[in-house]
Amino acid sequence: MKIGYIGLGKMGKNMVFRLLEKGWDVVAYNRSEPAIKEVQQKGAQGAYSLSELIKKLDAPRLIWLMVPHQAVDDVLDSLIPLLCQGDVVIDGGNSNFNETLKRAEKLKEKGIKFMDAGVSGGPSGARNGACTMVGGPKELFEKYEKLFCDISAPGAYGYMGRSGAGHFVKMVHNGIEYGMMQAIGEGFEVLKKSEFDLNLLEVAKIYNNRSVIESRLTGWLKKAYEEYGQELSGISGSVSASGEGLWTVQTAKKLGVPVPVIERALKFREESQKNPSYTGKVVSALRNQFGGHDVSEKK
Repeated sequence: MKIGYIGLGKMGKNMVFRLLEKGWDVVAYNRSEPAIKEVQQKGAQGAYSLSELIKKLDAPRLIWLMVPHQAVDDVLDSLIPLLCQGDVVIDGGNSNFNETLKRAEKLKEKGIKFMDAGVSGGPSGARNGACTMVGGPKELFEKYEKLFCDISAPGAYGYMGRSGAGHFVKMVHNGIEYGMMQAIGEGFEVLKKSEFDLNLLEVAKIYNNRSVIESRLTGWLKKAYEEYGQELSGISGSVSASGEGLWTVQTAKKLGVPVPVIERALKFREESQKNPSYTGKVVSALRNQFGGHDVSEKK
């Protein structure tokens, strides 16, 4: 139960804390040193270079990457020369599944095993138990199932299929998330502009108590109203996009599947940069609640 961990952002740091509590011996590396020192204080071994990380792990090594999708190839290019045949690398970030397929082949040629894990739940999920969607060789999933069990909430992990399947399922998850958040935002703007002078905190509270639309998203909106008030003061009406909504739309077009709800939600986010709205405030508030994204209104 020893693992090398690369990337100590909001997700990575919290997952390391969880792994330590589950009894894992974690060797952690990050580009900036303060995050390394923080996890060291909780019991992780710090590594201040990739070569130091590798030296502190016994072969066959198990390494988890938790870096932005734009950085994965750079990390792998630095990491591969340090690895041995039989070592295992897991990409737990939000990578495009097409890139995951290429990386799996690249590492396979060098005798290095590769898995992809789509992780949902945001920083709080990483800390308290995530939902984990795993792709790669099934024998590897079975060999390291304890790891996926330990980082996940009870029963909230599963094997999705061959390499790329984990990131593919997570991509579609995020596309669905776009549509659900958009519907909530639009509905609450209709409520706000109605003639009834509604208390939206009370509406969110009742919607989230045994109604058909009871959900974690509705619960997070209730929490946002408690924190920021009915006007969602200080929250931006412009909504950023992470990329996975776009990937879902592009993939759906290749497959010949119409996805008008997800496509419209993506277009709304793009247009919101110049046309902020209350719907945008609701969607931004939700992104802040589950993902810890900075959604403050720009002065």
